[in-house]
Amino acid sequence: MTVVPPAAGEPRRPEGPRDPGDAWVVAESGEKYWGRFGAAGLLAFDPARGVLLQHRVAWSHFGGTWGLPGGALHEGERAIVGAIREAQEEAGVPDGAVRPRFTSVLDLGIWSYTTVIADVQVPFDPVISDPESVALEWVPVDQVDARPLHPGFGASWPALRALLEVRPVVVVDAANVVGSVPDGWWKDRAGAAGRLRARLEGLTVPAADLELEGSAWFPEVSMVVEGQARGIDSDASVVSVIRADAAGDDAIVAEVERLVSAKRTVVAVTSDRGLRERVEHAGAEHVRSAGWLRDLIDH
Repeated sequence: MTVVPPAAGEPRRPEGPRDPGDAWVVAESGEKYWGRFGAAGLLAFDPARGVLLQHRVAWSHFGGTWGLPGGALHEGERAIVGAIREAQEEAGVPDGAVRPRFTSVLDLGIWSYTTVIADVQVPFDPVISDPESVALEWVPVDQVDARPLHPGFGASWPALRALLEVRPVVVVDAANVVGSVPDGWWKDRAGAAGRLRARLEGLTVPAADLELEGSAWFPEVSMVVEGQARGIDSDASVVSVIRADAAGDDAIVAEVERLVSAKRTVVAVTSDRGLRERVEHAGAEHVRSAGWLRDLIDH
């Protein structure tokens, strides 16, 4: 492979110095890919309006097609950060408007592209804010195929579309997970539960662990607490805290049943054998151990 800077008159950034990542990676076979350190794009999904697509300007790679806002990653930049940054630069996506649900990575060895699929939390209207877009539109999911799509996006769209209906939730038996490590949790059960909640805020689960397509998922979390742990701080959190009024196991089963009835893909976390059987009967897709969750949040 070789790395080639963009040609003269081929603008990539409306303002400021060019980033070292703004270059073509050229394979030995001649195919070229934008982004010395790889690239990423944002698939913003709004159930009411569809997905946000960019009509690419004629001079761009595969100009005239429709694809996702995105572009070259900076050196050392995480793909999620880069995808949202590029979407802000190209489409005016506001801070906090989307929440990533999962990623899908195309890795060619010499170059990779990460699609970040994110749910719109705060509706917004896109704004053309750089020279790379002819138009930006919310396109209903069933009408995306009618557009002339960027070849890369077109190839990945059928699989991505199927996954738009998948919304995993992890239901955590907090007492079981907290009690799996002898770190003095019994001295302050509410404090221990609060520390667990904080660790769960950025939960990332490999797709293989969920038996789903994609690369990594960022599921919603319902954490069930009981007894003294019910005194956990009530600060705002992306983790839903379910305070059991009586037996914690009953509250966990009820939460699984509620989510299953809402057509969610439920992963229950407990090492309690009896509870495992109950949540499986309630419809949990998978049951994982406390150790499994600890491995994810401790490393």
